[in-house]
Amino acid sequence: MPPKPVKAKGKAKPPEEKRQESLQAVVLADSYETRFRPFSLERPRCLLPLANTPVIEYTLGFLARAGVEDIFIYCRAHSEQVEAYVDTSRWRLPTSPFKNLVLFKSDAASVGDAMRDLDNRDLITGDFLLVSGDLVSNIAIESALARHRGRREKDKNAIMTMVLCESGIHHRCKTTSRKPVFVINPTTDRCLHYEEIHASGRDGRHVLLDPNLLSEHSEIEARDDLNDCRIDICTPDVLGLWSDNFDYQSLRTGFLFGVLKDYELNGKTIHTHVVTDQYGARVRNLRAYNAISKDMAGRWTYPLCPDSNHVPGQNYNYNRYGIYQENDVTLARTSQVVGRCILGRRTVIGEGVTVSASSLGRNCQIGKCAKIEESYIWDNVVVGNGSTIRQAIVAEGAVIGKDCTIEAGALISYNVRIADSTTVSASKKITRAITAKQTSRDASDISVVGEGGEGYEYVVDSDDGSDASDSSYSMYSNPQASVSDVSVSTLRSEESELEQTEDRSRRASFVSETSDEAVLNKSFHDDASKSILDGLEMDHLPENISLELNAFRMTFNASQHEVRRAVVAAFMKHIANLEKRGTGAREAVHQVFSRYRAVIARIMFDTDSRDKPDQVDFLLSVQRELVSRGNGELLLLFVANEVYDMELVEEDGILQWWLDVRSSQGNMANIRGLMEQFITCLQEAEEGDESEEDEDEE
Repeated sequence: MPPKPVKAKGKAKPPEEKRQESLQAVVLADSYETRFRPFSLERPRCLLPLANTPVIEYTLGFLARAGVEDIFIYCRAHSEQVEAYVDTSRWRLPTSPFKNLVLFKSDAASVGDAMRDLDNRDLITGDFLLVSGDLVSNIAIESALARHRGRREKDKNAIMTMVLCESGIHHRCKTTSRKPVFVINPTTDRCLHYEEIHASGRDGRHVLLDPNLLSEHSEIEARDDLNDCRIDICTPDVLGLWSDNFDYQSLRTGFLFGVLKDYELNGKTIHTHVVTDQYGARVRNLRAYNAISKDMAGRWTYPLCPDSNHVPGQNYNYNRYGIYQENDVTLARTSQVVGRCILGRRTVIGEGVTVSASSLGRNCQIGKCAKIEESYIWDNVVVGNGSTIRQAIVAEGAVIGKDCTIEAGALISYNVRIADSTTVSASKKITRAITAKQTSRDASDISVVGEGGEGYEYVVDSDDGSDASDSSYSMYSNPQASVSDVSVSTLRSEESELEQTEDRSRRASFVSETSDEAVLNKSFHDDASKSILDGLEMDHLPENISLELNAFRMTFNASQHEVRRAVVAAFMKHIANLEKRGTGAREAVHQVFSRYRAVIARIMFDTDSRDKPDQVDFLLSVQRELVSRGNGELLLLFVANEVYDMELVEEDGILQWWLDVRSSQGNMANIRGLMEQFITCLQEAEEGDESEEDEDEE
């Protein structure tokens, strides 16, 4: 038996303290799930491209910014691919911020197995971060670490701090089937209870609390508005608890729930650190993949945007049209690229092609007159002439023949070949990978891929472990796959702010009274208004702004009311920005509306009718945006005069707005004062016109 180590004394103590201060991290590169099949049959989730960069790059980048020195990566599926990637990455270079980067090829079948294996290796020397290999975050972890260590000094039983993002109850990265609820003591930030409830149905309205919690704590909060991005600051005691309890398999429903439930037995406490103005999310399913991709393209995740060029050799630039583009991209003269798109190097886009709100990898060949809408096209993909791809993912090496249609939610996996004039129906998953049901890679189903195509339909097994709500179609069709509340828009009108306040006031009830339609409306408003504002700030052409707005409208199936509301929000924000730069209010209004008159004209459809509902709706939207402005009353007068002079809003439209009861309710009445004289003039002019008509008739 080896002698017991001698405890450090005197001068030997500082090195020990220094060792404890160095931060370690454990990365679970295996998800232990099947939500990304069929892609994950051939590649691990952490190496799938997100905004044309492998997902794990964002995770390792987060740990580098956090000051981590030692990293232990656990992987099981496709571990040789993960090892090969890491070994050739920038994280192995002498300039890497990591002192040690160790990859374990584990046969662990769950998070619990991995944690118990890590405990047996005796590698953790102090506090460590536990994260998933699909983390995307710009959170500055220093304050959370400081609070964790401060608690730890006072109480050795404070073993873990979970970093959570306040994101609203309808964050688009959240699952639609299960809703995590954190019951927290707001004074100490201690987590008292955790439960996952069904997002719909009677059971989704309640959590079961120990009555003792109510008597032991003077105040508790039940939060279902937190996005759990799985950033945990742990002490070595956490590993001991995993080893002592072999029934712990999952991180939240197993370990967290169990430790909180057994507090009376073990005395261990787990705390939370909630961030409100930073971004954190996991690429946990296809819906989150779509949501995070949109957030990146919209720069909500800054600096985690394509033009930060996370991988050596990338050279993305962000141009004034909201497009991220590498060098050596070939765009035909008659092609159109609109919306927030990402274009990889050596991609060729042919004549008459339309690409909107999509990501294209490197070396892609897009044939003439093809249409790609809200899709993700990975590297080395060929799309034939006249083909249409809508809201789908096409993996590396796939070939889409001529005149094909790839419908919403379809997943085309690696090296699949779709024959000419073939339609891949919505949510179809096509692969060439060998599975238990398909033993021959050469076998193809011509009913799926067409005559001469290569691939067959991947059918989800009943024991696959996939959540039905995480289907590929829900990536786009579900309302929550729209806009992230982490990316809090400054464009929300008073109406939206009231909705947000109401959401927060309902935290303790665990119930959302907001309908799916309302969530979708709010989502469209945030994305569309931000896009319009970007176009205004970068002086895009009016027709380009209208084209992108129309793409958003079709994507979200938005009403014309929602379109007008988004336009007004962006216009009013842009006017406010001009005022901050020294432009007078009247001049700012004139400058914006005269330059972008065509955008307003395209959202008014009541010119030839006696009633003017569109014009009334437009003015009500302007009024709502200005009601909280210090100079809102003056701006309302300037806007009304401007749109009247430009014949965007007619005399009848203004008068009908004035008589509409909504324009004088509550705070809306506070900014009507300066309009009275203008209204009087219009009324007198109208009476004069009527008198002249009467005289003519006589």
